[in-house]
Amino acid sequence: MPALYNLFCQHCQAPGTDLSLPESFAVIGVARREKTDESFRAELRESVERFSPDTFDGETWRQFAPRIRYHRTDFENLDGFKALGKRLADEKLPQNCLFYLAVQPDSIITVIDQLRASGLARPDGGRQPWSRVIIEKPFGRDLASARALNERLRTAFSEKQVFRIDHYLGKETVQNILVLRFANSLFEPLWNHKYLDHVQITMSETIGVETRGHYYEQAGAIRDIVQNHVMQLLSLVAMEPPASLDPDAIRDEKVQLIRSLRPIPADAVAGSVVRGQYAAGEVLGKAVPGYHQEEGVAPDSGTETFVAFRAFVDNWRWAGVPFYIRTGKRMPARVTEISVHFKPVPQVLFNNPPYGPMQPNVLAMRIQPNEGIALQFQVKRPGAATRVQASQLDFSYAEEFGAAAPEAYQRLLLDAALGDATLFTRNDEVEAAWQFVDPIIHACEARPAAGIPGYAAGTWGPSEADALIESDGRRWTVLRRHEHHATEEHGRMGARAHGRA
Repeated sequence: MPALYNLFCQHCQAPGTDLSLPESFAVIGVARREKTDESFRAELRESVERFSPDTFDGETWRQFAPRIRYHRTDFENLDGFKALGKRLADEKLPQNCLFYLAVQPDSIITVIDQLRASGLARPDGGRQPWSRVIIEKPFGRDLASARALNERLRTAFSEKQVFRIDHYLGKETVQNILVLRFANSLFEPLWNHKYLDHVQITMSETIGVETRGHYYEQAGAIRDIVQNHVMQLLSLVAMEPPASLDPDAIRDEKVQLIRSLRPIPADAVAGSVVRGQYAAGEVLGKAVPGYHQEEGVAPDSGTETFVAFRAFVDNWRWAGVPFYIRTGKRMPARVTEISVHFKPVPQVLFNNPPYGPMQPNVLAMRIQPNEGIALQFQVKRPGAATRVQASQLDFSYAEEFGAAAPEAYQRLLLDAALGDATLFTRNDEVEAAWQFVDPIIHACEARPAAGIPGYAAGTWGPSEADALIESDGRRWTVLRRHEHHATEEHGRMGARAHGRA
C-alpha cells in the first residue's frame, strides 16, 4: 500500500510520468476477516503513515482513500469470488484486474482455481478487459511443487499474465547491473575469467525471524533467500549479453546462466556449503535471543538461518571463476552487495616488497543500504616516499540524483499493471533455480540437526564460513561507503567477532 500511495502521489504531482498510476483505478482488499470499507481505509492509512512518513500528506490521502474498498470472502467460497466480479460491474469499477496474491503458499492454488471458476481470470489480449496475477515468493518449496504450481497456473492464465514477484529486481541498483555491464566499454571486456579472480554476493540482515518463526521453520535461508534473491543477483551479474532489451530476451539469458551452474551433488555439499543458526547475542547494541528462543521455532530445530557456499558457472566466460555466496540473519550490518574481484597485478614493480603485496581491485555494487557503486583501486600517498594504498571511488544514487531511489514495489506494481515482465521471474527460470537448489536442500536435511554450526547474533556467521573461502586463499569482504582498506578491516573484524554457540 505505501508503494501504491506513492505512485498516486507521483500521479498528482506529474500526471502521465513513467512512475504514475492511470487516472482510473481502484484498490480492493479481499480477505476472510469482517471489515468495512471505512475500517479498511483507516487501517491502511495507519500503515502508510508509518512506512511512508516522508511522503504522507493528509489532503492527498483524502483523494486516494475513496478508491479503496474491502471485499470479504473465504478463499474456498466460489460465490464470494462471483460476488467480487458482480461488485466490479455494479460499482462501475475498472474491469482490468491485477490480482496480487499476498496469501499463504498453501492458499495460492485455491485462489487460482476460484479466479478461473468465477470467470475473473480473463485472457490478456484484444479489446476485452484483461486480468493478470502477481504471486509472492516462495513459489513452491521444491522443484516438484514449483512444477505443479506452474501447471495449475496454466489452467487459468497464460504465462504472459503471470508475474512472479521478487522485490530485489525492483531495486535501482539491481536494474543498473545491466547498464553498468553493457553500457560501459570499461567493464564488459574485462568481465570474464581472464581478468576476474572471483565474485562475492553478501546478503546480511540484522533482524531475526521476528514473527515469522512458523514460516521460517518450513523454509530456512536456502529456500527463503538463495532460491530466489541470490539466483536473481547471480544471473544478472553473470549472464551473457541479451539480443535486445525485450523482456523475454533478457529472461532467456538469465535462464541459460542458471542452467550453466555446476550442480553440487549430495556427496559434495559438506565441502561446498556451510549452514549456520544464530544464537543469543548482541546486534546494534541490543541483546537479542537465539533462533531456538524465537516464537514458533522448535527447541531442537535444525533450520538454517545462515548459509554460505561456493558455486561455479560452467561456460567459457566464467570457467574456473568461483562465486562465493553468503546470506544470514542477526548479522552485524544490513548489507546486500555484489563485489567483483579482479585478478592481482603481476608481482613486479609495485606488487612486491617494499610496496606490496597490494589489494586487488574490487568493483562493488551496493543493493542496500546507500544504493550505489564503489571501485577500489591503488593510489600513491602524498610525500617523497613511494607508498601505495587502496582508495575508493564511490557513486551514490541519493547524492547523484538528489533523492533516494524509488521503493522497489513502486516499479514492480506499475510494470505488472503495464504488462512489462522484464523484472519478473518466468516459469522456466523458477524451475531452473529449484533444480540447482534441490540437491543442496536434500543433502542438508539428511544431516543431523545437532550438527549445524552456531554463531552468536551480531557476528558474520559461523567460523566454518570463513574457512570455506580462506581455504582458497581469499576472504570475505564488504566495501562499506567511505571506508578505506575495507578488505583487511572486514577480515580482521570477522576473525574477532566470530562466536560459537
